[in-house]
Amino acid sequence: MAGPKEEREQRKRLLFRLNPVEYIPTGPRLAVALTTLGVVYGDIGTSAIYAFRQAFTGATPVAVSTLNVLGVLSLIFWSLIIVISLKYMSFVLQANNRGEGGMFALIALLRPWRGLEKPSRRALILFGLLGAALLYGGVIITPAISILSAVEGLEVAAPGIERWVVPITLAILVALFAFQHKGTARVGSVFGPVMALWFATIAGLGIASIVATPHVLVALNPAWAVKYLMHDGWSGFLVLYAVFLVTTGGEALYADLGHFGAKPIRWMWFGFVLPALVLNYFGQGAELLRSGGGKHLQPFYQLAPDWMLYPLVALATLATIIASQAVITGAFSLTSQAIRLGMMPPLRVTQTSTEVRGQIYVAAVNWFLMAATIAVVLMFRSSSGLAAAYGAAVNGAMIATTVLAFNVARGVGGWKKPAAWAFLLCFLSVDLFFFGSNAMKIPDGGWFPMVIGAGFFLVMATWRRGTEILERMSAEQSEKLSTLIAEVGELDLVRVPGTAVFLTARLEDCPASLRHHVERNKALQEQVILLTVLSEEVAKVSAEDRFEIEPCGHGFVRMILHYGYMQHANVPSDLGNRDAHELDLDLSDITYYVGQRMPIPSRRKGGMAAWRDRLFAFMARNSMDPTAYYHVPSDQTVVLGQRVRM
Repeated sequence: MAGPKEEREQRKRLLFRLNPVEYIPTGPRLAVALTTLGVVYGDIGTSAIYAFRQAFTGATPVAVSTLNVLGVLSLIFWSLIIVISLKYMSFVLQANNRGEGGMFALIALLRPWRGLEKPSRRALILFGLLGAALLYGGVIITPAISILSAVEGLEVAAPGIERWVVPITLAILVALFAFQHKGTARVGSVFGPVMALWFATIAGLGIASIVATPHVLVALNPAWAVKYLMHDGWSGFLVLYAVFLVTTGGEALYADLGHFGAKPIRWMWFGFVLPALVLNYFGQGAELLRSGGGKHLQPFYQLAPDWMLYPLVALATLATIIASQAVITGAFSLTSQAIRLGMMPPLRVTQTSTEVRGQIYVAAVNWFLMAATIAVVLMFRSSSGLAAAYGAAVNGAMIATTVLAFNVARGVGGWKKPAAWAFLLCFLSVDLFFFGSNAMKIPDGGWFPMVIGAGFFLVMATWRRGTEILERMSAEQSEKLSTLIAEVGELDLVRVPGTAVFLTARLEDCPASLRHHVERNKALQEQVILLTVLSEEVAKVSAEDRFEIEPCGHGFVRMILHYGYMQHANVPSDLGNRDAHELDLDLSDITYYVGQRMPIPSRRKGGMAAWRDRLFAFMARNSMDPTAYYHVPSDQTVVLGQRVRM
C-alpha cells in the first residue's frame, strides 16, 4: 500500500489541475459518445418537456409577453452556462477521487471520520451527508415528473384523453421498477441511440421554430434577463424555480464521472447536448411569441406538426424512461457507496451484470422508491404540480456540492485562498439565489422531497453515530491480541487441523468471539486468521494492494483486506487468491467466526437520545446478515451474538 506521503502527492496530481489524470473509457469514440448520451444526459435532456412551460403555467405564472418570454429564455440560457458549463463542467468535474465523482466522492476526499472532535469539521461532514440525503428526494421526483410530462403530450395529440394520463404514467412506473432486478445491461446498448435521436429531434424542432421567428435570438443577451427581473420584481424572482429545472441533471453529470471520464462528458455537452437544448428552448420561446399562449399551453409539443405528435410522444416517453432508469441506477450506486463508507446499514446489493460496471440492484431501495414515486404522482397528478416540488431538494444538494468542492479545493487540491473563495462566492451566490425561489415552493409540494431527504439524513447520521458508540464501547472492553497469544502459548490447548477465520473490526484488539471460543472449547485450529475488512476512502483498491498480512506467532495471522467504497467485499474469493499471499489455505476447511453485536436501547451517558437508540437498534436487527455481506458460506460460519446496552 502507498504511504501517506505518496498517497497525498497522488491525490494532488488528480485534483483540480488543468489536465487531471482521469479514467478514459476504451472502445470506439462513437460508441463511448452514444453510451455517455444514454446514461448521463437523460435527466437534463428531458427537462425541455416541462421546464420552460412551467414559468407560464405554474402556481405563480407570468403573463405571456415579449419581455417575459425573452427574459425567461435569457435566464435559462445563462443558467445552463453558469451552473452546468462553468460550475460542473469546468470546475467540479475536476474533483475526482481516483477517477470517481459524486457527492460521496467529495465526502471521501475530505477523510470524513478524521478530526470529528472539531465542531466545524463534524458540521461540514454532516452537511455533506445532508446533501447526499437530499439526492434521494430528487430521485423520487425525477421519474414521476419526466414520465408524466411525456405522457401529457397525449393531451395535445388527442384532446379529451386527460383522465388517462395518470393511469398510463403509473403503469409505466410500475413496469419500470418491476424490471430493475433484471438489470439493464442488455437494453443499455439502445439507450445511447434513442437519446441521440431525442436530442437531434428536439434540436430540429427548435431550429424550424427559430427560423420562423428569428427575433427570439436576442435573448442570448443577458441584458434581457436583468431587464425582466427588474421589471417583474418579486414575481420574476418567484419564477426562478422554473428556470432552475433546466439544470437539475447537474449532479448526475458529476456522479457518472467514474463511468466515462470527464472528456467524453464535456465533449458531448458542448458539442451536442447544450446546442440541442438551447435550440429547443429558444424554439419554444419563438412558438410562444407567435401563438401568444392559450388555454392548453404545451410549447414543447406545439413545436411539432400534427402528423408528428404521436411519434414525438412515443419518443419523449422512451427518453424519459431512459432518464428515469439512469436516476434509479444512480440511487442504487449512491446507497452502495453509503454502505461501504459506513453511513448506512448493510443492505443486500446484487450485481446484475458481469460485464457492465455499476449495474447493481438494491431491492429495499427499489421498492421504497417505487412506492414514493407512485405516491407523488397520485398527490400532484400533473407535471406542473410536481415541478413545484422538484427544485428544493436538488437545489439543496447542489449547495452541498459547492461547499464540499470548496473545502476539497482548499484542503486537498492546494488552491490558493483567492481562487477558492472566488469559486465559493460566485457559485454559492447563484445556488442560494435559486434556493430562495425554490424555498417559496416548499408549502406547495417542495416539502415532500425535503422530508424524504431529512429521513435519509436521519438514517445515515444515526447509523454512523451508533456505530461510533459501539466501536468506542468495544475499545473500552476489549483486550490486546498479544495478550491472548501469550496465553495460548502457555495454555495446554488442543490445536486441531484446519483454519479459523475470525472477522473483527478492530485491528489490534482480540475479538470477543475468539476469547469466548478459547475459554469454552479449550481448543483451537492450527491456523487462526484475524481478518479485518476495511472500506477505504477511495473508489477502488487494486488487487495487488488488497492484502496486508502479518504473522503473529503460535499459528496466528493478522490479515487486512482493503476495498474501495465502490467495490463489493468477497472474503472467500480473496482468500482463494493464492497469488496474493503466501498462506496455504483450503477454502473447504475454513471455519468463519462472526461476532454480532445486538444493541439494546438504554440511558447510557454519552449515547444518543432514546428514540435514536431505538432507531439504531431497529436498523441493526434488520440489516443484512454479515455472512451474506462478506459472501462467506453459511454452512462454514459460526455466528456469536452479544447484547450491548447503548
